[in-house]
Amino acid sequence: MSAPTATHLDRHDTIRAVTYADGVLRLLDQRELPFTEAQVECRNAGDVAKAIRDLVVRGAPAIGIAAAWGVVLQAGLLDNAGHPISAVTLRSTFDTLNAARPTAVNLAWALARMRAALAATGGDPLTTLTVEARAIQDEDLAANRRMGEIGASFLGDGIGVLTHCNTGSLATAGFGTALGVIRAGYAGGRIAQVYAGETRPWLQGARLTMWELVRDAIPAKLIADSAASHLMKSGAVQWVIVGADRIAANGDTANKIGTYQLAISAKRHGVRFMVVAPWSTVDMATKGGDDIEIELRDPAELLSISGRRTVVDGADAWNPVFDVTSAELIDVIVTERGAIEKPFDRGLAKLAGAQG
Repeated sequence: MSAPTATHLDRHDTIRAVTYADGVLRLLDQRELPFTEAQVECRNAGDVAKAIRDLVVRGAPAIGIAAAWGVVLQAGLLDNAGHPISAVTLRSTFDTLNAARPTAVNLAWALARMRAALAATGGDPLTTLTVEARAIQDEDLAANRRMGEIGASFLGDGIGVLTHCNTGSLATAGFGTALGVIRAGYAGGRIAQVYAGETRPWLQGARLTMWELVRDAIPAKLIADSAASHLMKSGAVQWVIVGADRIAANGDTANKIGTYQLAISAKRHGVRFMVVAPWSTVDMATKGGDDIEIELRDPAELLSISGRRTVVDGADAWNPVFDVTSAELIDVIVTERGAIEKPFDRGLAKLAGAQG
């Protein structure tokens, strides 16, 4: 199949979840999708941190982008004397934002870039920080387009793919990571059918991924998370394509809870497994998956659906948000710097060294 043109790709890339203009950050409220397209307006770093914690914005790249703009919002405020906030005062903002979600490395990565920009500024911090935040967002969109092209080149023709959680425009600056590969693959005629797991307990696959796929006219079917192994056994799926919240130096990958069991089932049924994430998700300082902190959220999220309790009073729950898929279960890792196949530790180190 020939590579899809920009026009073909644009037909399947119509969503932007994070937008900044005139001192206001507007976030498409992902808690309200798919039935209501509501915007949450943030005017300071505290607003952004709360939006990240409350899952108004989610997805590792989008969280990092939102946090970068949170720094910009804070830099644009005035102190009690009516003066612009100083660089020294602004530094506490980074801690507030960094504490919002611990697992997604993109958050710390984006804030490190903003911190470096602040340290290097010789003039107006607001201007410098605005330029840097815009660069982070624009680079992510370009990286997603590049990853879509690279990842789609591994696929056959007319295949079925399974994805998990939401890795599309809602989770990034646009186009998406794993969903970007799916967008590029469909535009190029390589993908005939997409299957999306519902992704309990927040139902990101059902609410968000299906919304994106239907909106962008990509053929998709929703499955219960527990139907994935049966689907793979049927032969309908040739690739599982997922995103990542953190990739360790050895290729172990943290992603939305449920990814690990998909990888195990894929290995059993001869289905190939692709992880797609920007280089900012690669954490060469983390040696392996055992060193990745796994976020635990309120058990109440598992005991109810849309705020309505579904489990008997007095019941308890265990609610990890992520799990770690070991490198041995992954076939290829795709970043905007290139694709890496086993051995991942060598390939990741090579890309890290080549790019400085």
